[in-house]
This record gives sequence, structure tokens and C-alpha cells, in this order.
Amino acid sequence: MSVLADLLAEVFREPTLAGVARELATLAAPLWLAALVGLLIGWAWRPRWAAPLVAATHQPAPQAPALPPPQQPAPATADKLTLLPRAKEVAAPVEDAELAVNTADLKHLRRVVEEKDGGPAWIHMMDRTLPTFRYQAWRRDMENGPPQYRSSTIFEDASPDVVRDFFWDDDFRMNNTWDDMLLQHNTLEECTETGTMVVRWVRKFPFFCSDREYIIGRRIWASGKTYYCVTKSVPRPSVPRSNKPRRVDLYYSSWCIRPVESRNGAMTACEVLLFHHEDMGIPWSIAKLGVQQGMWGCVKRIEPGLRAYQIARAAGEPMSKYAAMAHVNTKFVAEELTASEGNSEASSSSNNTVAEKPKHWAGNLPKVFLIGGAVALACSFDQGLLTKAVIFGTARRFAGPGRR
Repeated sequence: MSVLADLLAEVFREPTLAGVARELATLAAPLWLAALVGLLIGWAWRPRWAAPLVAATHQPAPQAPALPPPQQPAPATADKLTLLPRAKEVAAPVEDAELAVNTADLKHLRRVVEEKDGGPAWIHMMDRTLPTFRYQAWRRDMENGPPQYRSSTIFEDASPDVVRDFFWDDDFRMNNTWDDMLLQHNTLEECTETGTMVVRWVRKFPFFCSDREYIIGRRIWASGKTYYCVTKSVPRPSVPRSNKPRRVDLYYSSWCIRPVESRNGAMTACEVLLFHHEDMGIPWSIAKLGVQQGMWGCVKRIEPGLRAYQIARAAGEPMSKYAAMAHVNTKFVAEELTASEGNSEASSSSNNTVAEKPKHWAGNLPKVFLIGGAVALACSFDQGLLTKAVIFGTARRFAGPGRR
């Protein structure tokens, strides 16, 4: 500020008004020249995204095509009526990447099951054993996200096929009330080729919270008698939001269902590995406390529901459409998927190595010219520290971020 005050005092010491104007012009000229040079340099090195915008402003507005004049329909007579053959519709093959749940979700679930997803270590929470099943639970706290839960439930005398249908059957889930939080459910989309579904749930929450709405995509993969069942939230802007129930945008609940050895040594038991996390819109610490307090009460309701489902299936009761969709799953060979994952990881690491090579100095030519031009411009004026500071600051401002 003292430099600026000295400069202004020196300007106003001029005895004539013309002298004052001349000194002010001398002070302002470098600023205008620097702005002009910066404008020219910025235009010469404008970012790639600006070119379409400039081109769009110079293009004339497209003319709407002229509509053909309406034609009067010819009078229909019996001898002139003909039936046009309808073109045969051929269903296009379903692209896996376009589905709500795809192979990338399967690979992620397998990594979580094998504890190779790179996440934090699991903290043991609970271990309960009853005559017909055993339950264990773990938790891990994520740095940027809600707590994640992992559980292992081993049901005695249960087959993976029936357990798979049991968890997929939304009709039985509500009618039997083993999941008493589910208030509504309906199907939004389904793919009969892969078994992929998008469903809408409304779940009951305590009286001090509004109920929650879930838009869930789900799909099953099978490798032998092991089933990987992925359910997760998917965006569907076509489904309107409402304040009540409140939509949950982050939801993940997936299972690995596989046969295991029972207590008597036979392969008649079934293990369900569940991985679950969601952002319910309440503080994570409160949600964590609620889960810890109510976990065992919810788990105890599952086993009687499964036994009732087994009895209904043994009695020959018809399957619901949800249980029927559980039979439409995608078969895969675990060894081949593991090998493909290894190849993709090797390719990714190779690409990363190439991308991390140091850039050639020629890539920084715009910065070199800009800073060098600023230095030359600043040093060409023998007085005016403020002008030099502004020019150097402008050069540093534009050269720092680089070309965007």
C-alpha cells in the first residue's frame, strides 16, 4: 500500500492537469497491455472444450423441415383393402453392462467374500448358537461411508436352492411377516433372460422417523451349488420422489449362499454370508447403536420363517413370481472368472505404468512462454512495483492450474 501511495503522490505532484493525465496513462498502460497480451495468449491456447461453444455461436439455427401437405384418404372399398404383413420382431441380445446389476457387481461380491476387497479389518460383534442354526456378525467402520456389516448364518438341514428362493420371495416375506419391516413391494423392471429385477420396497421405521423407500436392483449368479445374490440401490429418476416415505439412495445387501458341513458331518447345512450397508439418513453413530441392539431380535425371526417356507414347498404350494425369478440365474465358472480378473488387473497395472511416465518438457511450453512474456513485459518498465506485482501474479494465476 505504501508503494501505491508513493506512486499516486508522485503522479499528483505534476503542475499541470495534462501532466497528471500523462503519468496516469503511463501507470495504466502496462496493465492494459498485460491484459491484452493475456487475452491473446489465452485465445491462442484456449481449452479444447471452448472450441465447440464458439463454433455453436456462429452456426445458424437449424430450419425445421417443412411438413408435407395432408393427403385426403382414399375411400376404402372391399376390393382395395389389403393387409400388410407385420415385420417379425427379433429380440436383441441383452448387454450385460446395460443391466441394473452386472458382472462388475459379481466380481466385487466375490472379492468381499474372499476378504480381498482392500477394506478395513472386520471387528467381531456377535456369536450365537441355537440347535438349528449358528449366527456370527462382524462390523467395520469406513472412512467415508456408513458402517458395513458382515454375518455368517449356518442353517442345519437346509439346501442352498430353498434358502435362495426364501430370501428372494417378497410375497412370502410379507405374508409370513418374518420381515415385519416390509410394508410394500412391487416390481418395476425384470429381465427374463438373466433374472435381473428392479423392485421398489417401502420399509417401516420407528415412529420418530418417516418410512423409507428403496429402489433395488438384484440378480443371482450360480457356480455349482453356490449362489451369489446381489441387491443394491439403483437410480431411477422416472420414479418420483416424495417426502414420505423418504428414499434411500445408498443401499447394499448381498449374499453368498453355499452348502457347508453340518454338525453331524454330512453336507446338509447351508451357510449364508451377508454383506450389508446403507445410509438411512440418520447419524451413523445412532444407526450403529440401533443395529447392535436390534440385530439378534431380527435374526431370530429369520429361522422360523425359513422352516415355514420349507414346509410350504414340501406341501407343493405354488411358487410366487419372485421365487420363479430366483431360478433364472447366470451360470459361471469360478476359476475362469478368477483368471479373467487376474488378467484385467495385470492389464490395468501395465496401463497405469505407461500413464505415469514423466511428461516431456515440451508439454509445458505454454507455461514457459507465458511466464517468460510476463517477465519481459514487467522488466521493460523501470518504475512501478505495483505493475510488476500484478503482471507476475497474473502469470502465476494462469500458469499454475495449467491447461484445462
